[in-house]
Amino acid sequence: MLQEDRFKKLFKQHKALLNGHFQLSSGLHSNTYFQSALILQYPIQAQKLALELTKKIKYSDIKVDVVISPAIGGIIIGYLVGTMLNARSIFTERINGNVSLRRGFKVYDNEKVLIVEDVITTGLSTKEVIKCINKTKARVVAIAAIVDRQIKNMKFDKYNLPIFTLLNLQVKSYTQSSCPMCLKKLAITKPGSREREK
Repeated sequence: MLQEDRFKKLFKQHKALLNGHFQLSSGLHSNTYFQSALILQYPIQAQKLALELTKKIKYSDIKVDVVISPAIGGIIIGYLVGTMLNARSIFTERINGNVSLRRGFKVYDNEKVLIVEDVITTGLSTKEVIKCINKTKARVVAIAAIVDRQIKNMKFDKYNLPIFTLLNLQVKSYTQSSCPMCLKKLAITKPGSREREK
């Protein structure tokens, strides 16, 4: 079985690959949602995913001093990857709509930063973490995620960063006005953790 097929099967086994009508954290709509928390709640499964991500990062020979994840979805996988890379693991949070480091977390001059997500959809939260780190003298060296919902990583082209993922699935997202599920008046679920800005 291909590696990606194995991860897709894992999501299905844990009912973490959902079909329906969803409003994503970005505000876009989709008929598919990855609820990675349903897998990450099991430490053994979470460790297996983190190990596979870590292998890819180590194979690339990228050096990492600190792993940073956006709250809340990336915290568990980020912490485990940090453990396996022997790196600090911290996370960002929103303050008045802006992604920031809180709780005394800091990055230091010349530290090499790895951003770890659970699922990348539009790339917005990842870009916000990059922007946060770019205000410091640390340097983002790579991005890693369990799932990338778009096979082409053009959304990060301008950053010229390597991206490591376990599962790449091209899943369509729609604005509300172009959403076929909305046109059918199907009930919508809002499972995302990011509070949308008004």
